[in-house]
Amino acid sequence: MSNEPLLGEWACLGVLYDEPAHGWAVARELQPDGEIGRVWSLSRPLTYRSIDRLTERGWVAPRSEEPGVGGPTRVVVGATRSGRARFRSWLRTPVCHLRDLRSELLLKLVFADRLGIDVSTMLEQQRTIVDELAAAVSAVPPSDHDASDHDVVTLWRVESAAAAQRFLAHLTP
Repeated sequence: MSNEPLLGEWACLGVLYDEPAHGWAVARELQPDGEIGRVWSLSRPLTYRSIDRLTERGWVAPRSEEPGVGGPTRVVVGATRSGRARFRSWLRTPVCHLRDLRSELLLKLVFADRLGIDVSTMLEQQRTIVDELAAAVSAVPPSDHDASDHDVVTLWRVESAAAAQRFLAHLTP
C-alpha cells in the first residue's frame, strides 16, 4: 500500500466522515450523478477497494451489520477519530499543481462546504501557490505563448493559471 491515499480513498473517507454507511451507499454518492460523484466519481468495485484500504489504514472501521436487499449482509463502516483527523488535515492542505485544481481542490471545497469545515486559510495559501505558478508560466517568453508556434501546452498552462486565479478570487476576499 502506498503511503499517500488516492483521491478515491479521500472521497470515500469524506462520504463516511460524518455518517457511517455501507459500501453500496458510498458507491451511490460517488456515481457521476451523485453529489460527490459530479466532482470525483468512482466505480463500485473501486469504492469497495478504497474502503478496504481505509480500513487497513485504521481510518474507517466496521460499526454494524444490516441485512442486504437480495444479497449478502452489508457491513456499515464509519470514519475513526484518526480518519476524521487525517481528513480534516487533507482538506486544509492546498494542492501544489494546476492540474489538480479541477479534481482535488474542487473535491476539498465540496466536502468542506458539506461538512461545515473552515478552509479559508487553505484558500489563502492556495491563492499564493496559484499566483506563483501563474507568474512562473507567464515568465516564458511571449513568443512561446503564441499558438502559431504550436506550444499548446504553454498556452494551456497560461490560460489554466488565469482561470484558477479568477476562480479563487471569487472564493476569497
